[in-house]
Amino acid sequence: MLVPSLINPPRILDLDAQVSLTAAIAQMGRRTLLLDWGGADDRADLSVAGHVEELLLPLLRSIGEPAALIGYCLGGTMAIAAASLTPVERLATIAAPWHFSAYPEASKQALADMWAHAEPAAKQLGALPMEVLQAAFWSLDPERTVRKFAEFGRLDAASAEVRRFVELEEWANEGEPLPYPAAKELIEDLFGKDLPGAGKWIGSGKVAVPALHLTAEHDQIAPAATAAEGEKLTIMSGHVGMIVGSARARLHQALASFIGA
Repeated sequence: MLVPSLINPPRILDLDAQVSLTAAIAQMGRRTLLLDWGGADDRADLSVAGHVEELLLPLLRSIGEPAALIGYCLGGTMAIAAASLTPVERLATIAAPWHFSAYPEASKQALADMWAHAEPAAKQLGALPMEVLQAAFWSLDPERTVRKFAEFGRLDAASAEVRRFVELEEWANEGEPLPYPAAKELIEDLFGKDLPGAGKWIGSGKVAVPALHLTAEHDQIAPAATAAEGEKLTIMSGHVGMIVGSARARLHQALASFIGA
């Protein structure tokens, strides 16, 4: 079971035949399911913990046997919580924060400042628009945002690299808004109070099955220092590059070894 983040669509884990993580897992001989959280209107009253309790846990229990759980980004955070609350076969997280206090203070302050300005409108709308959250992510590494577009300008317009760049930008700038309860909990309780790292969030965070936490060396969105305790493997890549870039071969190799263990 692949668990994507609540932020941006799940298709990053099944982008195309060449880079699909979902297809790569399936080729390891396992029945593979990719979770789609669905429309924001259908889960408008759910916090991040609510998504775990009311959607992820019932889904896992409906499978009939413990599943191997693989969570990406915030989906990994949620997968850790789920694995501490219901039986799973094993757990792998990819670029998933757990110790939110390990984020740089400047990043946490930028997110808090964004929320101070956006929260009244988000409360009235019942959701935090994706565009607002995306701008907050850009602020974590503004130089990279400029650099990637500069590099894009030097590519052959007919190349596969250009096609994938455009596809990734479309993915990064689309998706459902974040339901207000989820946005509030994410920013105030996870980033603001580090409830998971303090052992005060849903579930204990303590997992009794084999677990592997895969981190990216150059990740600004979920720095390696924020990963949960346990076995770790760092890949020389960025937050998205480890999924769809050349580093994905190392990721697939690690997961194949872990799942087959």
